Amino acid sequence: MLASPYSHNLLLHFLGVDMGSKKKFQTKDQLLHRLQEGISFGDGEDYTAADYQKNASERAEEWKRKRYPDHDFLVQHSRSATSNGEGNDSNGKIMTPQSLERDYWNIVETHTQELSVHYGNDVDTSTFGSGFPLSERGRAIQGTTNPEKVNLPDPKFGEEDYYKETWWNLNNIPSAPDSVLRHLRVGINGINVPWMYHGCLFSTFCWHNEDNYLYSINYHHKGAPKQWYGIPGTKKDAEGLEKVFKRYLSMKMRDVPDLLHHITTMFSPRLLQNDDVPVYKAVQYAGEFVVTFPMAFHGGFSLGPNVGEAVNFATHDWIAHGSEANERYRSFARPAVFSHDRLTFTMAAHLRDQKLYRTCKLLLHELERVVEEELSLRRDLISQGVRDVSDMVSLPQNRLDQLDEESADYDDKRLCHGCKHVCFFSAVACECSQSKVSCLRHSHYMCRCAKDRRYLLIWTGEQEMKTTLDKVREYCKVLKGNEHEENATEDTEKEKSEEDVSAKIAPGVTQDLTNHEGGSISFNPVLGDRKVSAPNNQPTSRIVGSSNPPSRVTSDESTIGVHSDDKDSSDDDNFIVSKS
Repeated sequence: MLASPYSHNLLLHFLGVDMGSKKKFQTKDQLLHRLQEGISFGDGEDYTAADYQKNASERAEEWKRKRYPDHDFLVQHSRSATSNGEGNDSNGKIMTPQSLERDYWNIVETHTQELSVHYGNDVDTSTFGSGFPLSERGRAIQGTTNPEKVNLPDPKFGEEDYYKETWWNLNNIPSAPDSVLRHLRVGINGINVPWMYHGCLFSTFCWHNEDNYLYSINYHHKGAPKQWYGIPGTKKDAEGLEKVFKRYLSMKMRDVPDLLHHITTMFSPRLLQNDDVPVYKAVQYAGEFVVTFPMAFHGGFSLGPNVGEAVNFATHDWIAHGSEANERYRSFARPAVFSHDRLTFTMAAHLRDQKLYRTCKLLLHELERVVEEELSLRRDLISQGVRDVSDMVSLPQNRLDQLDEESADYDDKRLCHGCKHVCFFSAVACECSQSKVSCLRHSHYMCRCAKDRRYLLIWTGEQEMKTTLDKVREYCKVLKGNEHEENATEDTEKEKSEEDVSAKIAPGVTQDLTNHEGGSISFNPVLGDRKVSAPNNQPTSRIVGSSNPPSRVTSDESTIGVHSDDKDSSDDDNFIVSKS
């Protein structure tokens, strides 16, 4: 988990969000007691931001009154309980993140009560506003460009435009100088345009990894914390999680092979531990960022009313992960959010963005793989009787300056009929259809016509592809030579830096480890800078907290197992929606 050095002062007034707006967003109805089954979420009610937060606050207070009736008394009158609630927590008296974690898994795993919540996920910031102000220097897809400000130095912390232009602003980070998503100049919600998330007690973001195996960054604007779980982004650990999924949901996955992509399934980390899949957890508080890495599965839930925001980005080392995601999507016939081939060749057209030999080499390897397969399949198809009509059909040249809306629309029209891959370099078509095309791998699935009725549509010729490869190879050599010349100096500096490595901790991290020691969590509704009294004239609820840096979940941590020690759990009313 990463924290900005200025995180606790960051945008707590919701500069871009009108929390008093009458616009309503949709929610998803999550049946907590059935989250292990992988069923699709139904539609919840539509809410304004203020109504959602008020409702979430009231229901969280209701949960506290029923489950922890002595909480306020014990917190107010016991100094030891305030600083460390572990002693009373074992009897269910004190409400802590750990006790709420037990409550959550009790519901999910034991089915002793039927409980559903409404989750305001994937709220469109282009309609409802972002929690961050929009750039005036062209850094955000939804922002503006003021010619008088574009060439000015970056504003410093404390200056008026700092939050508009900082790359920590989630509207800006996809287009940061070292993010390859800067080449996407078309807004894709949730990818390079942030989504807002309105959460309530136990609203769940189920196990998933990111589209195209991108990085993600999540900022917690305000409200109660979120409990996160994650596994490392290695192929071994990702396959380990999928193996557990298949074992416990084998029947479901026969009907829905891409169930994991639906993001509707949650099960205890204990099941992953039993299969030696490492699981880590962290509690994210307001003013903190959480970053997830390519292919890393993650999930979690809210500990009360809150508002967060998330978006994707990708550094140059992402390229191999993007290739693996692309292959996976083709195996499920799932369209990718953007053409991987287009993005890699666009990166090749902007070689000066490459600063390191290592990442340039990754790009070269991916281009060599794609070009080799493309040219080999072309030769095979032509030898089988498929016609090359390049000399007779004039097709528009692939743009490689950027991926804009026009390019994205064109790509949507050339999806493979079989695997839904964007046919960026070429496609196979047949005289029997005016619209259907296939990638070179799957032309045999397209129709039953004779091969001599099929023909190749080629957007990128062989010579152009080879020329691109040669340019990238030469640039790799230049970078390798530059790095070799700098090695002597770098080795000296590295030895010196390794001596001081213990002191080089990101600003704010050390302080963050103690910020929440003996702290508390409010169930008050999140309404920006407006002061709102606690619902039903109840006092502000506080949950005793503790510092919680990311930590490995060990097998003896009872907070993530099955718990049935709460004798009254089956008698509790639903705290958002009545019993189903």
